[in-house]
Amino acid sequence: MLDRVHDDEFRTSFVREPSALRHFPALVLNADFRPLSYYPLSLWPWQEAIKAAVLDRVTIVAEYDQVVRSQRAAIRIPSVVVLKDYVKPQKRVAFTRFNLFLRDEFCCQYCGSKGDLTFDHVVPRSRGGVTSWDNVVAACSPCNLRKANRSLKQSGLSLRRPPHQPSAEEMQRAGRRFPPNYLHQSWADFLYWDAELEA
Repeated sequence: MLDRVHDDEFRTSFVREPSALRHFPALVLNADFRPLSYYPLSLWPWQEAIKAAVLDRVTIVAEYDQVVRSQRAAIRIPSVVVLKDYVKPQKRVAFTRFNLFLRDEFCCQYCGSKGDLTFDHVVPRSRGGVTSWDNVVAACSPCNLRKANRSLKQSGLSLRRPPHQPSAEEMQRAGRRFPPNYLHQSWADFLYWDAELEA
């Protein structure tokens, strides 16, 4: 099951490989009943959720109908678990290709198209531009080729919105707009409970 890792790693290292979550993943909530992460959604394989429950690190709040058996007991597989200790959310957002695409809502910041995305330096590196949140945007291949190493003005392109360093809260909000392919019915109340209700 779980290797011995530092408690913080145990609580915040989520499986990003879909194949590991194919059967009965558990939604992991912080002690305040909010997901630790929306993108990727804070999920553990069922084995890790059961191990955490046995180690008294989580409380099980919802279960699947399916049961796993050991020599001594039959246990219903957890579908939602809550950490017993609050984990302070990370404030810094890592500058990665995926996070850049998430900030830019998976669309080209020049034409708005989705799919076939790469990234582009607004001020080209050949003109002194740096690789940072404030100078890199998601771009489709045609726009990236059109802009090449020219300035925005020279290329005739314009930005839909200026690049910026996102806050952790902004990324959480962005992640909520892109739910994963699989959402178990028992997760719904916990994923969207803090959303504004429609009148």
